[in-house]
Amino acid sequence: MNKSPQQNPETHLGKGMILAGWILALTLLTYAFSQWLEKRQNPNNRPLSMSEAGINQVVLERNFQHHYVASGTINGVPVTFLVDTGATTVSVPAHLAEKLRLVPGAPQMASTANGVVETRATRIDELRLGSIILRDVRASLNPGMRDQEILLGMSALKNIEFTHRDGVLTLKQY
Repeated sequence: MNKSPQQNPETHLGKGMILAGWILALTLLTYAFSQWLEKRQNPNNRPLSMSEAGINQVVLERNFQHHYVASGTINGVPVTFLVDTGATTVSVPAHLAEKLRLVPGAPQMASTANGVVETRATRIDELRLGSIILRDVRASLNPGMRDQEILLGMSALKNIEFTHRDGVLTLKQY
């Protein structure tokens, strides 16, 4: 006696395999697309670094928005920096203070793109960007910043030589 297609276990198995294949394909495409977006936003996930003759050098590519975004660490914790030569200090979203082991200090006023905001002074024990290591860096904790990016301002960059040419930012620490 022939079984109808609805009673045939092979038919159900085949449909299940097709569904599983589609789910796997969509999962892989989603993962690949998210990696592509991340690379567009932060092309410097592992910044090109070199150290030679006492000079630490980091080379950054600009992202699709023409910003210099790079991965680094603050007090050993991985972070994402946005190089901002217009910022006076390194500006850290206040909600990251505990995670980065930053102690809020005296209140201070800061002029930002969104107006004047009250921030808290802090010090970063160690900031790393590739082979560049900075210690005891002046920073501020900004409650108005809601994302995860840290603005790498002039309190960190003041002793770094930087050159910009053809979409590449080269940082040198002597």
